[in-house]
Amino acid sequence: MHWHAYQWTGNGAERANEAERRPGSPDFPTSTLPPMRTGDWLAKPNSRIAATFHDLGEAADWLKAEFGKVRGALLLPERILLEDRLAYARDALPRGVDVQWGEWLQGGRFASIGMVCCPNRHTDHPCPIRRRAEASTS
Repeated sequence: MHWHAYQWTGNGAERANEAERRPGSPDFPTSTLPPMRTGDWLAKPNSRIAATFHDLGEAADWLKAEFGKVRGALLLPERILLEDRLAYARDALPRGVDVQWGEWLQGGRFASIGMVCCPNRHTDHPCPIRRRAEASTS
């Protein structure tokens, strides 16, 4: 198993565009919005992958760093401490459970930080890296 990291920060109101956040939509591949289901990130183009990890510690470090980028702009005080988020991530990811953090930021912005298990047990999307490799050899 490995993990693909994804991140989106943007106008929070745009998240209401649910149609383009679903894989069945023709707008899904080009939409920058995060998908409705975390595992559907795997159906997005490879260019949306922020990083890929085979090491749990490195995946957790990436989550910590990305959260650190938005932490000072949180709309509300942290309800879940970063240490608790990371402890959950370190427990969940090796068991095949995706990690998705979504937080409202000041100015109506929203941050989505996710680590998606691959293969994914909640969706049947192929690994986006293998999909790219297979397409290049066809």
